[in-house]
Amino acid sequence: MRRVSRIAVAGVATAALAVTVSACGSSSGESAGGSGKSKGIGLAYDVGGKGDQSFNDAAYAGFQKAEKDFGVGGRDIEPQDGESDADKVQRLETLAKSGYNPVIGVGFAYAPAVKQVAAKYPKVSFGIIDDNTIQLKNVADMVFHEEQASYLAGITAAKTTKKNHIGFIGGVDIPLIHKFEAGFVQGARSVDPKIKIESQYLTQTPAEGGFSSPDKGENAANGQIDAGADVVYHAAGLSGQGVIKAAAAHKVWAIGVDSDQYAQGALSAYKNSILTSALKNVSGAVYELAKSVVKDKKPLSGEVRGSLDNGGVGLADSNPVFKNDADLQAALKKAEQGIKDGTITVKTS
Repeated sequence: MRRVSRIAVAGVATAALAVTVSACGSSSGESAGGSGKSKGIGLAYDVGGKGDQSFNDAAYAGFQKAEKDFGVGGRDIEPQDGESDADKVQRLETLAKSGYNPVIGVGFAYAPAVKQVAAKYPKVSFGIIDDNTIQLKNVADMVFHEEQASYLAGITAAKTTKKNHIGFIGGVDIPLIHKFEAGFVQGARSVDPKIKIESQYLTQTPAEGGFSSPDKGENAANGQIDAGADVVYHAAGLSGQGVIKAAAAHKVWAIGVDSDQYAQGALSAYKNSILTSALKNVSGAVYELAKSVVKDKKPLSGEVRGSLDNGGVGLADSNPVFKNDADLQAALKKAEQGIKDGTITVKTS
């Protein structure tokens, strides 16, 4: 389990998140796959797929842990380039019909598909990461206060920069990623209101590759670093690997996202340039939903939100340079307490 700076990391605890547990009925749309013993966990990846060292890999880590801890099987399926909502529907239906339970869509793009398929298979529990719009008794909407972790990332960047100049790179120009930028900017300006902040989104839509194009991330980071930024924070999925590569090449700091990117083996060549990562416990969310279904027999449903309070978001402290900076850690501890007690309200846009 990844480490989080001064925050418990036991996962997204069921009690702490105060979710509603509902029993589900049956319908004529139910197949044999929606009843009887579950074959295990079904996981459908977002853009970028497994191997992004970020968002999707966090989901996969929870999937793997649940398989091991609960002695169940599982099936995980990659996305396709340029796929439609109909493709996502087919993917989720395949998992549900085959007997997997729960079935989890990794990413807000699965919302229409989860809504449709969950209604057809009411005895199967579904989960969706990063969307809270589905109001069905057999769906857990697993969302996060990304802006809180990003606020801490902003403090980290502002207290680390030598040039009073930092950068933010978002994968796609959408409200979810605006939360990352808003928290980051607010956190940085809490340290220095005059700090210079570069900001860029790689694409307007996911279909254009904003979350799946390391070359786009690298080019954007090179531009920001050339402009003077010496700490660059990305919220760009697989594209963030390019941001990290550029930071390493220029010997400046990168701040990762979602997974502890300092500890990712595939990024080991660049680890000494990864100061920290703004985490959201996608791994824990996947694990807890699986636990509620296959072990507790009390499936989670409704909104399940991760925050600083319940360990659902935070900062990774794997890098000793980050962990051993006493001044920075004191500032982060103060900010964390302020967010938790309500004296600091973090913006989401």
